[in-house]
Amino acid sequence: MKRRRFLGLIGLAAGSATFGGFTGCSVPGSTGEALTSDVPLPEPFGVPLPIPPVKRPVRRDATTDWYEIVQRPADVELLPGVRTPILGYDGVFPGPTIESRSGRRTVVRHHNRTDVPTVVHLHGGHTPATHDGWPTDLVLPTGDPHHHDHHPGRIARGHRDYVYPLAQPAATLWYHDHRMDFTGPQVYRGLAGFHLVRDPAEEALPLPAGEREIPLMLADRAFAADGSLKYPAVGHEAGTTDDFLEGVLGDVVLVNGAPWPELEVAAARYRFRVLNASNARRYGLTLDPPPPDGPAFVQIGSDAGLLDKPVEHTTVTVAPAERFDLVVDFSGYRAGQLVTLRNTLGAGRTGRVMRFRVTRRVRDDSSVPTRLADVPALVPPAGAVRRRFAFSRGLVGGRKGWVINGRPFDPLRVDAAPRLGEIEVWTISTDLHHPVHIHLSPFQVLSRNGHPPGNLDTGWKDTVDLRPAETVEVAVRFTDYRGRFLLHCHNLEHEDMAMMSTFETK
Repeated sequence: MKRRRFLGLIGLAAGSATFGGFTGCSVPGSTGEALTSDVPLPEPFGVPLPIPPVKRPVRRDATTDWYEIVQRPADVELLPGVRTPILGYDGVFPGPTIESRSGRRTVVRHHNRTDVPTVVHLHGGHTPATHDGWPTDLVLPTGDPHHHDHHPGRIARGHRDYVYPLAQPAATLWYHDHRMDFTGPQVYRGLAGFHLVRDPAEEALPLPAGEREIPLMLADRAFAADGSLKYPAVGHEAGTTDDFLEGVLGDVVLVNGAPWPELEVAAARYRFRVLNASNARRYGLTLDPPPPDGPAFVQIGSDAGLLDKPVEHTTVTVAPAERFDLVVDFSGYRAGQLVTLRNTLGAGRTGRVMRFRVTRRVRDDSSVPTRLADVPALVPPAGAVRRRFAFSRGLVGGRKGWVINGRPFDPLRVDAAPRLGEIEVWTISTDLHHPVHIHLSPFQVLSRNGHPPGNLDTGWKDTVDLRPAETVEVAVRFTDYRGRFLLHCHNLEHEDMAMMSTFETK
């Protein structure tokens, strides 16, 4: 079934548009085109860093926590003094943070009170296929007038329960919209939030905690003159206009929904759970000035949990959907000192992310142990199944788009059938920047461009950052759940323009 015919069947196709060629990268370090805001922008560091609210379960029993989230439109203040319409989980951006216990089932009922169909994906969740957020498993708004009798997905009206067994170690996960062809605009409008998994092994470590454990969601956006979010949508928001097929880059860096915020910190260690929730922008994070003694960042965790041992970094490059669990020690700075978190892959305003204001000296009992977690190496056996996935530009129904192995996504086609419990080696290659995400189970990077993995490739990953003309090999072993899952680019405009592939575990 051709992709645009499929969209027409479900009654959501965009109108006609003309499509030219790709115009290349307009921003160093990212594949995408930059938008310019039409509203006056605030000076950086003028607002405090907000912390997303923690959601409370509506009920509990011996095995399960139940939550309810309402997806709805809201007018919020992202820029100071400016009202911006969003789609938000519970009407806020970022959505509320869910905190779960490893091995304890979490059920989240999502009510769709927006004006569009939605899908929820728990990114990094070890989740059965029926609850993973397959892109055509729509939750329709109440009263949706469209007919979906021939739609190739599980349709729910008004709400859906997503069941997460969470048989996985402590990690920084996140949830976001995953609707086919509409992920980019719907995440851009605000449908994203943190989901943290905790376990006793992590809690036994003397890491910074409480007020010194802070989630940081990085998301670039642009704003129209009326304060609304500026996005180059086609028709009814399916895909983007021709000029932005490479990806959408905003000129405002939001951290937890605030533009270039400031955080007051004591002269002590802090744990930052950094998530890049941007559609296409990559960030090169560094501290200015750097600490007088010791590294800028000590990485303790990756996408899918803690590392086996800490890794020191001067700069951390974060691609869309990647998470880095970082400890920053502010004890070397003097009281009153200002420390800027900069983006070496940005320029002008996008070269700054946020600022820290060191306030006072305090007692700090936290530390970073030399041993963090047991992370056994995933060693492929002789004769392991090997698969290749080439991410590149290509034609999608006669239009320019993005393909894997020369083929655009088709929700009815299966491209690989790995067996549960078997280690496979997947070779992934790219033409431009492509952050590649694999659903269901985490993986380990074996090599990058024929050399050992880079120092940002360590630990269990679910998203790997590939730069132009790169090749990585990863070892992956899928467990527990049979069904259809996805491999795709997490540049959301690439994903929407068909850069996804289905594998079905057996």
